Amino acid sequence: MDVRRTTAKLQDFYILSIKSIVYIFRRPFYLNEIVEQMNYIGVGSLLLVTLVSMFIGLALSLQISIELSLLGLQMYTGNIVGMAIIREIGPVSIGLAFAGRVGSGMASEIGSMVIGHQVDVMRVYGILPLKKLVVPRVISCLIMLPLLTVIGDTIAILGSYYIAIYESHQSSAFFWSQIKDSLTLSNILAGLLKPVVFGYVIACVS
Repeated sequence: MDVRRTTAKLQDFYILSIKSIVYIFRRPFYLNEIVEQMNYIGVGSLLLVTLVSMFIGLALSLQISIELSLLGLQMYTGNIVGMAIIREIGPVSIGLAFAGRVGSGMASEIGSMVIGHQVDVMRVYGILPLKKLVVPRVISCLIMLPLLTVIGDTIAILGSYYIAIYESHQSSAFFWSQIKDSLTLSNILAGLLKPVVFGYVIACVS
């Protein structure tokens, strides 16, 4: 019985996930809902992303520069930090912070609407809850999480720059040349694809 119930829940989740993508391209388009969710998801998470990214950049640059100084390779801190932040650490850490704030908020909001029978009222008035409640949140997560990741990566790199220049006394020009070398097309695509997937999964699960 538990297996059937679990299978049914997984089936409902997969159907919801697929419909949330299909319904993006169907009318009506609730633009006000999308803008409102983008403001809550993006602008509301900006301070959290800024703090998390800054501390990640500071700590990562400090630890890497210490380890590389033992090998006499301290000048390559920028390359390693830039690649790590852009490809892996930035998208994952910002995605976790995003899930903690936005995911729990969306789940509690929709849950309270279900308990308060607001979703049933929408159905009575001929409004599809999936289209009005789920799709705007999916669109907002798909747009705002990559933007927050770009902002967070920039802040993390600036934090690592502070450590590299003012604590490790490295060359500023060489540091930025190392960061520039890490901005390859493969690194950028990997760093932007992950937050898109994370945003979609967070929105659907929430």
